[in-house]
Amino acid sequence: MNDERWLLPTGIEEVLPARAAELEHLRRRLLDLYQGWGYELVIPPFIDYLESLLTGTGSDLDLQTFKLTDQLSGRLLGVRADMTPQVARIDAHHLRREIPTRLCYLGTVLHTRTDGFAGTRSPLQIGAEIYGHDGPESDVEVLRLLVQTLEAAGIESPYLDLGHVGVYRGLIQQAGLSRADELRLFDALQRKASAEIEAIIIETEVTAPVGTMLLSLVELNGEDALARASSTLRAADPQVLAALERLQRVADELQRWLPELPVHFDLAELRGYTYKTGVVFAAFVPGWGLEIARGGRYDDIGRVFGRARPAVGFSSDLKGLIALSTQPTTTAPKPGAVMAPWDADPQLQSVVEQLRAEGRQVLYELPEQRGAPSDFNCCERLAKIDGVWRLVPDDAA
Repeated sequence: MNDERWLLPTGIEEVLPARAAELEHLRRRLLDLYQGWGYELVIPPFIDYLESLLTGTGSDLDLQTFKLTDQLSGRLLGVRADMTPQVARIDAHHLRREIPTRLCYLGTVLHTRTDGFAGTRSPLQIGAEIYGHDGPESDVEVLRLLVQTLEAAGIESPYLDLGHVGVYRGLIQQAGLSRADELRLFDALQRKASAEIEAIIIETEVTAPVGTMLLSLVELNGEDALARASSTLRAADPQVLAALERLQRVADELQRWLPELPVHFDLAELRGYTYKTGVVFAAFVPGWGLEIARGGRYDDIGRVFGRARPAVGFSSDLKGLIALSTQPTTTAPKPGAVMAPWDADPQLQSVVEQLRAEGRQVLYELPEQRGAPSDFNCCERLAKIDGVWRLVPDDAA
């Protein structure tokens, strides 16, 4: 019988030394970037009460969350599939600030199914969020930071898709559809199934012009979608028109800061519809059909924790960013490692500590170990010459 204990579950992977070094370098680089923008690092728990993990997200994360029973309390726990609800709790319950608060996070999340662009069930999620500001400027700040994140990861030629959940939500209210019919239509809209959408509109007796406007959402995508929407949706209720105006303000502000960034609009793309409240967005790269980062506004997510502050943010998967990078993310090569003899001489230890303080890697040569120093990437070694420990080339030691 074959021993297959080395196998890993589907979508769960080990990170080997070379890739782990890349991930760690990018992790440090991004957290330093966020710190420079004023974002404070928080570290939510990997496991949490299920109701806290799913708060404010509707059913979006329910099927993606691993569940188990707490042996101490008997309550249902979940392994986090997304950190946004936990970060909202930190802002609302623990920090309780009145001023805008910028928070960032990075850690492993776990999914029951593979659906991300990196094909993993254990993404290394990184993200940043602003709480306490509801203007288009905070939307744009988050988008600018998202673009800098992609640049730092070596992602070339990204483009953004922008939408606003208020457009669809407002049209649904104007049509007077039930919650069940709203979700049926939403599902068809995500698949851009025009015939199915038209059938649902006829079945539910949605009259023109609302039915026509709902059907038109399928076609309202592309760089000129907002311009076309102002005409196509002119008969919509004020809520819809306000959403279009907000989206235009975000687009205009983004153009001021990042005039070279390609921006597309898609009024039928409603990521996180059940809990998002405003602008939604995703980042893509040419030739890759899946989003590489996502985000949006979710102003009500902190309500259950005591404070429904305005909130906007984004997240991505560090593993996926590394996989799609077209540029090296590691630092410049450091000097080769140094091999030191297994010797407790205090003078040797002083030299070793000094070399490590300078950033050199020093390995001890274990007694009877296999392999030459070069096998450990050592180009020099420490040798005692005339009573002094000195660095010498490996072949001269």
